Amino acid sequence: MDIKQAILKTFDAGSHTATIRLSGSAHAYLEGVTVDHNIPVAEMVPGRKLAVIFFDRYRVSEAVVVASW
Repeated sequence: MDIKQAILKTFDAGSHTATIRLSGSAHAYLEGVTVDHNIPVAEMVPGRKLAVIFFDRYRVSEAVVVASW
């Protein structure tokens, strides 16, 4: 399990997923990352910093955004 910092690019409130860029990655974005439902939609503003847990580093579908600041 890895915890990484990321920057929010977009948020889809309907599916509660995000497109994010991992800190230190210049141009690579991860799409469809699940966002914890405990994070208010109002917090999911592009440019916000995020904490992301990767349960399996090779499967983005297993990643979860767990915090926003």
